[in-house]
Amino acid sequence: MLKRKVFNNLENWKNRENKKCLIVQGARQVGKTYAVELFGKKNYSEVITLNFKQNPGYADVFSGDLDVDSMILALRFRLPDKKIQPGESLIFLDEIQECEEAITSLKFWSMDGRYDVIASGSLLGIDYKRASSYPVGYVDYINMYGLDFEEYLWAVGVKEELINELKNNFQNIKPVQESINNVMMNHFRSFIAVGGMPEVVQSFVNTKDYREADRIQKDILQGYLYDIAHYANSFEKIKAEKCFLSLSGQLLDKDNHKFQYKKVEKGGRAQKFYSSIEWLERANIVVRSYNVSVLKYDLKDYESEDNFRVYTEDISLLMAMRDYSLKEVVLNKFVTENTKGGLYEAAIADLLIKKGNKLHFYKNESNKREIEFLIQDESGIIPIEVKGGRAKATSLNQLMKNNKSIKKAYKLIDGNIGLSDTGIITMPLYMVMFL
Repeated sequence: MLKRKVFNNLENWKNRENKKCLIVQGARQVGKTYAVELFGKKNYSEVITLNFKQNPGYADVFSGDLDVDSMILALRFRLPDKKIQPGESLIFLDEIQECEEAITSLKFWSMDGRYDVIASGSLLGIDYKRASSYPVGYVDYINMYGLDFEEYLWAVGVKEELINELKNNFQNIKPVQESINNVMMNHFRSFIAVGGMPEVVQSFVNTKDYREADRIQKDILQGYLYDIAHYANSFEKIKAEKCFLSLSGQLLDKDNHKFQYKKVEKGGRAQKFYSSIEWLERANIVVRSYNVSVLKYDLKDYESEDNFRVYTEDISLLMAMRDYSLKEVVLNKFVTENTKGGLYEAAIADLLIKKGNKLHFYKNESNKREIEFLIQDESGIIPIEVKGGRAKATSLNQLMKNNKSIKKAYKLIDGNIGLSDTGIITMPLYMVMFL
C-alpha cells in the first residue's frame, strides 16, 4: 500500500465542525478512488460508493427530488444491503462529472449536514456537462496529484529518519554527505523515469522493472488521449490532442521552452490552438507557467498572457510520449545538456505543482536573462533556477543584484548544498521537496 499525504487532508476534513461536502479533484489515475475508499473503510462502518462511469444507472437516485430524505430513500431502495446511517456511513459519489444532478445535489447534502459526502472527478473543470446549479460555496475542495518525490521515497523504502536528516540539511544550509547525496540523486533520476502515477510506482516497487513501468505509463497516456477524444467537443478534440502530444518536443527538443504553436503544426497560430490549451488545463491534464514582466508581488498581476510554458501535471505523461531510450539516458546519466535541462525543469515543475504553487518564470529577450521558476509566499517572491549540471547562475546573480527586495533565491543543481554572498542558496535538485 502506498503511503499518501492526502489521507491527512481527508482526516482533517472529517474532524471539521460544520463541514461541507468534499470534492476530491484531480487528473485520471492519480489515486482518487483508492484513497477515498481506503479512508472510508478506516473511518466509517460502511462506504456507499456510486461510480457513475462504471454504473450510469446510479444517476436514477438523483432523477427525482434532491432533498436529502428523498435521496436517502432512493439509495436504500437501490442498495438494500446498506444501512446508510448519519455519522456512520460515508457516501462517495465517484466520477461525479458523469451526473450533473449529483453535482447539484451536493448543495443539499451540505445544507442538511447529517451525512458525510465525498465526491470525486477527473474532468470537473470542463464545460461539457456543467450542472445547472453548481454548488458554489457549499463544498470544500482537495486537489489530488500523483505521488510527489517524498511519497516516492516512502514507496521505494527510504526511511523517514533519513528524509528528516536531509530536511535538517536543507533548513541549516548544510552540505549532505556525498555518498548520501549521490544515492538521493539516483532516486531523483529514478523518479523522473517512473513518475508519480500510483499504478506505475506500485509496479516499480514490486518488480524494479523500468520497462514494465514504461508499458503502464503508455497505457495511462492512451487513457488521457481517450478522455480528450471522448470529452472534448468535436471542434477541440483533434487540436487538444496535437497540443498535448507536442509537449515532449516543446520541452525536450529546443532551448526555448516557451510554448510555440508552430511546434504543434506547421504554421500553427494562437488563434487556432489557444482554446485547446485552455481545455487541457481545465481538464487537469496540463499546467501553464506564465512569463512575468515585473518581479513584484502579486506575480499574477504581471503575467504575459501570450507567453507561457506548458507542463504535464505528472512527468509520467511526458516520459510516456518518448520511447524507452529516454529512460535509459536519464538513468545512466547520458542525457545531453539540452534534454537534461528540459527534463529537470519538467521534474521540478511537477513537484512545485504538487506542492500547490502557481508557476511563473522570467525571461528577458533583450538581455537573455532567464529564471525557470518564480514562486511566492508570505515572505515574497522566491526565484528558482534549474541547472542540468553545475553551471554558474548568471541570470540569478544579476537578478539578486538588481532586486534588493528579493531576500532569498535557489539554484537547483546536480550537486550539493552551498550559499553565495549574494544570498543564492544552492541545493541538490531533489531538495525541491522541502521548498
